[in-house]
Amino acid sequence: MRIDILTLFPEMCDRVLSESVIGRARAAGLVDLRCHNIRDYTKDKHNRVDDTPYGGGMGMVMQTQPIYDCYMSIWRDGEQPACPPETAAPSPAEDGEEAPPDTPKPHLIYLSPKGRVLTQQRVVELAACDRLVLLCGHYEGVDQRVLDEIVDEEISIGDYVLTGGELPALVLTDAVCRMLPGVLADTACFTDESHFAGLLEYPHYTRPAQWHGVEVPEVLLSGHHANIEKWRREASLRITLEKRPDLLEKAELDKKDKAFLDALRTRRGEEA
Repeated sequence: MRIDILTLFPEMCDRVLSESVIGRARAAGLVDLRCHNIRDYTKDKHNRVDDTPYGGGMGMVMQTQPIYDCYMSIWRDGEQPACPPETAAPSPAEDGEEAPPDTPKPHLIYLSPKGRVLTQQRVVELAACDRLVLLCGHYEGVDQRVLDEIVDEEISIGDYVLTGGELPALVLTDAVCRMLPGVLADTACFTDESHFAGLLEYPHYTRPAQWHGVEVPEVLLSGHHANIEKWRREASLRITLEKRPDLLEKAELDKKDKAFLDALRTRRGEEA
């Protein structure tokens, strides 16, 4: 997979993506991550990429031309098939510019607090793509015209506002890359985690077996794999019910799961 990040702070993104699991995967050639400086494409003699907003207001707005030219340069670089978007944006109009390449349009995601909140399911879908391009906004945002012309979808990492799209882009990149073959030691490293199967993950413990007077659950020390799996499943159900009961509406539950949850709810009602 190749992921291109369009940003005003490529060094910031590059440093993070060169560390830990993703850094090792990158060094091993399991994923191709490239950070592009939008300023390199400005035609302004002062190297500006923003201007004051029409209609007045605080802050500055990122201009269309540097973003568009940066994206078009990436589009022309390579012929990897694009990811089929959920809702395809119109093909870029020529409007006096050089015509778009004949190669498939790379799937462009704009990291925005107005976008749909990122979920594990969408991460799984994006991990099946061959190529992604991530656009990081800054200041007060990006001129809407370039968004309408080249963006395929907008994604948010939560209902809050950050100073730029770099941190969300890094979050999305990390979440997607760790799903790729060979990045983690085994698929169980992510299939057992929170949200992958619709539930929150069970608790983890390691040595020592007793710490501050609290012991590790005895079943985890028993070596009985069936009992351990049962305990972990029930722990996931219990934690999900306590912390994110909304997830249970879409989770895949069998009869045993439902019976266990019913017993928990009855117990909680009696205790209340």
